[in-house]
Amino acid sequence: MYDFEVLKEHANNIRKNIVKTVTEAKSGHPGGSLSSVEYATAIYFTQMDVNKDNLESTNRDRFVLSKGHASPLLYSVLAERGFIEEEELKTFRKINSRLQGHPSMRKLPGVDMSTGSLGQGLSVAVGMALANKYEGNAHRIYTILGDGECQEGQIWEAAMAAAHYKLDNLLAFVDHNSLQIDGNVRDVMNPTPIDEKFKAFGWNVITLEDGNDIESVVKACEEAKTVSGKPT
Repeated sequence: MYDFEVLKEHANNIRKNIVKTVTEAKSGHPGGSLSSVEYATAIYFTQMDVNKDNLESTNRDRFVLSKGHASPLLYSVLAERGFIEEEELKTFRKINSRLQGHPSMRKLPGVDMSTGSLGQGLSVAVGMALANKYEGNAHRIYTILGDGECQEGQIWEAAMAAAHYKLDNLLAFVDHNSLQIDGNVRDVMNPTPIDEKFKAFGWNVITLEDGNDIESVVKACEEAKTVSGKPT
């Protein structure tokens, strides 16, 4: 169904551009960007029905980068999809650049939500998914969260709402890389076991042993689409 060698090549190109982007700017967050590459690759290259012509439309699948500090990931994905020129990545975090440190939907078509305030992205994704349900819009909503972000209470309010409204059109990845600015997430404010918490809030949960294995990630995306009545 999918050419995984091609997907791996996309992921490698995205990784290279993340490193180049942050190096050129001499600032930014490479770690959390690199650890989420396969999630974003699967979403943008196997799942979302997004193209250059519908970037500003709500009549398509949408993506929310809840951990907005991983913006080098999103910009590198948009470049790999051909939505922006690779050359523009060199402007990351520069004055008047469209590629701000946190993604801005006002500045760059293809950014579905301005993010950066941790804990808020899942709420936005829930709102998008709920609006689609009310409007009879069959398109899906995808989001990537950080594990440190799961220390935020708003994440769990959103999780509860998503399950309550049976948002089976919502797929959230938690990038469990175990690190945040102040250290290991377990030492700062232990959110584990994250999978069991989402289960307790009424979600369908798929646990990947290796979140950087593109085949496992794509399989999880496909499995999520078969689930009815629960967010995944």
